[in-house]
Amino acid sequence: MGAAEQVDRTRARVFGEAAELYDAARPGYADALVTDVLAYAELGGRPAVEVGAGTGKATVLFAGRGVPLVCVEPDPRMAEVLRRNTGGYPQVRVESGGFEEWAADGREFGLLFAATSWHWLDPARRWDLVHDSLGPGGTVALFWNPHGVLDGGPYDELAEVDRKFGVENAPHGQRASFYGPEAGGGDRGWPEPECRRDGRFTDLRAVRYREEVWYETGRYLDFLASVSTYRVLPDERREGALAETARVLDARGGGIGMLRVNDLFLARRGA
Repeated sequence: MGAAEQVDRTRARVFGEAAELYDAARPGYADALVTDVLAYAELGGRPAVEVGAGTGKATVLFAGRGVPLVCVEPDPRMAEVLRRNTGGYPQVRVESGGFEEWAADGREFGLLFAATSWHWLDPARRWDLVHDSLGPGGTVALFWNPHGVLDGGPYDELAEVDRKFGVENAPHGQRASFYGPEAGGGDRGWPEPECRRDGRFTDLRAVRYREEVWYETGRYLDFLASVSTYRVLPDERREGALAETARVLDARGGGIGMLRVNDLFLARRGA
């Protein structure tokens, strides 16, 4: 295991220390995305499995459509909040542990989805794990929700704050103009090339959903405090970065206008 993967695995386990904040502050996903996933998957009553379900930001959207779900979540603190959030859905089962160690135990799922969690999985194994979890013709749906600062926003000022405190890959780290009409454009982590090289999946599709949103300062700071790139900072640096960010936003009208993108990748397991 290389050094970069060691760092990623450390970051992947920091969310549980702020599980309640994560649940309250993280944005969800577009209803249209869920509709499109289910239309593509044509589950017909077959169950779905969610990888890295977190506190259930995506889970409850699929559960609300009546989908039987098995949710795999590695952090017990996140899983505790997930169980609370899905308590009203008897068809949802939460199973603790990492997906790399999880076993389908003979179950074949019609859909496997990962909401802002795909990048935490072992690149050397993840397509094998997906393939082995899905029945023939089963769907894999991978999606996440990056942000970009709208034109006229405090992009340059926030970039300077990030440089000062050593913050990398903050949600405001791109301008909205970076996100054109095509899903995955410019994203080094976009899964399509990897999936094509694997060769066991067909009918690859990509969809981008766009929405302009306004975050008032306190709400945006809570969002940042739930993001791994801030969670791994020493407390003093994290608090300094958040305080400086608040100063910038308060001087610019008390918030920040963002383009929120939902990018969706779909593919189907071959027979």
